Amino acid sequence: MKHRIVVLGAGYAGAYVAGNLARRLSPADTEITVVNAVPDFVQRLRLNQLAAGQDIEAPQLADVFAGTGIQLRVARVTAVDPERRVVAVADADGGGDLGYDTLVYALGSHGDDHAVPGVAEHAFDVAARPSALRLRERLDGLGGRGGGGSVVVVGDGLTGIETATEIAESRPGLSVALVARGELGARLSAGARSHLRRACEQLGITVWEHTSVEAVEATRVLCAEGTALASDATVWTAGFAVHPIAAAGGLEVTDNGRIVVDRTMRSVSHPNVYAIGDSVHALGDNGRPLPMSCGSAGYTGRQAIEAIVGRLTGRKIANVKLVYLYNAISLGRRDGLWQSVDDEGQAKPKYMGGRKAARIKAAIEKGALWGTSHPTFGLPKRKRRLAAAPDTSAEKAVA
Repeated sequence: MKHRIVVLGAGYAGAYVAGNLARRLSPADTEITVVNAVPDFVQRLRLNQLAAGQDIEAPQLADVFAGTGIQLRVARVTAVDPERRVVAVADADGGGDLGYDTLVYALGSHGDDHAVPGVAEHAFDVAARPSALRLRERLDGLGGRGGGGSVVVVGDGLTGIETATEIAESRPGLSVALVARGELGARLSAGARSHLRRACEQLGITVWEHTSVEAVEATRVLCAEGTALASDATVWTAGFAVHPIAAAGGLEVTDNGRIVVDRTMRSVSHPNVYAIGDSVHALGDNGRPLPMSCGSAGYTGRQAIEAIVGRLTGRKIANVKLVYLYNAISLGRRDGLWQSVDDEGQAKPKYMGGRKAARIKAAIEKGALWGTSHPTFGLPKRKRRLAAAPDTSAEKAVA
């Protein structure tokens, strides 16, 4: 019987891992199924651009996985039972249970409203494609690219900074404000902070520093200091959270619900489960938890691949570097920041800003899309045919 590998989530981490497992494991011995709630690949790194009004490619996963032997199940994961090795899913046909021998948990994260009143009812976010499209529709309703209206972006993390600058550049008729809980760009070096401040000034973004949001209403944002900011569209980017499915299923998780793993991304409580991307609590080589980021998704994904392939083939498991080296930040389409960090995750003094940094960020996004659109990285034609064919071979070779 074939070893059943089920990958939950086809974001950057899940699609990458599924494709590489298909490339490196024999289809005669393994069966790979990817479960994803939507039929297309979401470029989450670029959802702020989508909301601002730009056209962002969304490849169909059926096309992405065509000819790889990977089975796609478009369904929503409703529960995980690691004791029975079963995943419960819901789809247009009603859903059911999906059994596995090895589970790769890559369900990612979603926006966290931190229980602030009014966020769920009145705010928009760019954590998912539908919500980004709703924001885009709202911005269009304010008069298109040249129309008036006010936008308040809450949260000055990387997502908040990129969202505010993209909207301000793409829709110069709007009044854009960015609310920062502390100093703007506090995690950046002094030079990078100055560059960011200049970029906001050039784009006409009003920055509210050292400001906490107490509530969000339909037409304004209420701050703890008593300030009320007029807002025709409030965008909430003040953090991310993971789905409680892992905790509900009995997997060992942290207080914030991320799955606790060993050095190989294997669950410490259930060895048949691997976790990657935003869903995992993995310690980097510096002893600190890796942050939720595209870079972390790549590192944890590669480590899970090495572990799964090694354990299924009897080969030595290679250790992939688990590092956090830099932040690449877009400030619209013509400006950006490249900020290196040290082993403690602190910003180094040296940084890069301007068009070159913007081009580097765009290249990272383009590379991430290419890696997803080519999940097996050019699977050889002979093996591609074998992967798509019925199980008539006893071949046990690994690519």
